[in-house]
Amino acid sequence: MAGQSDSAAGPDTPQPATRHRVVRPAAGIYGLIVAASVISVVGSEMRTLPLAVAMVVTLVVYWLAEEYAGLIEHASAGHPPTWAHIGAALKAKWPLVSASYVPLVTLLGARLLGATPATSAYIALIVIVVLLMAYGWRASASAGMRGLPKFGMTFLAGFLGVLMILLKSALGGLH
Repeated sequence: MAGQSDSAAGPDTPQPATRHRVVRPAAGIYGLIVAASVISVVGSEMRTLPLAVAMVVTLVVYWLAEEYAGLIEHASAGHPPTWAHIGAALKAKWPLVSASYVPLVTLLGARLLGATPATSAYIALIVIVVLLMAYGWRASASAGMRGLPKFGMTFLAGFLGVLMILLKSALGGLH
């Protein structure tokens, strides 16, 4: 990465450790969507604890695959990655996994409080919708949006989660 300017590095390229790290919401949004996908597809088929494990393992595999693909792309451009680059890249995308913590705790907590596995899955999906909307709201506020554009960005973010709920409902009706 030496010798590259920030503008040439691209938004997904980790910056050197000496610079202030900018938190990018994309990894968190991806993580929430992947978590919602796992819950939607197998949330009615699995007990809660195996579902939680499947969600975390899927996110970790996705996180590693995402970074491996980025490293291959980086190397294909003639820049062999260093251990520092690999570590920075993995750290920068960790929100892909950590974004699932709140839905995961919600899933397990709802089950411990007596909800059925299916209800616990739906509650976790609703929490994901709320978190996606929070990402949309925060991003639109950072962009200085107000009124309808701000509502639109917030709604669109939440709608991604609603699609996962609709998917879960549709798949649940197939059994």
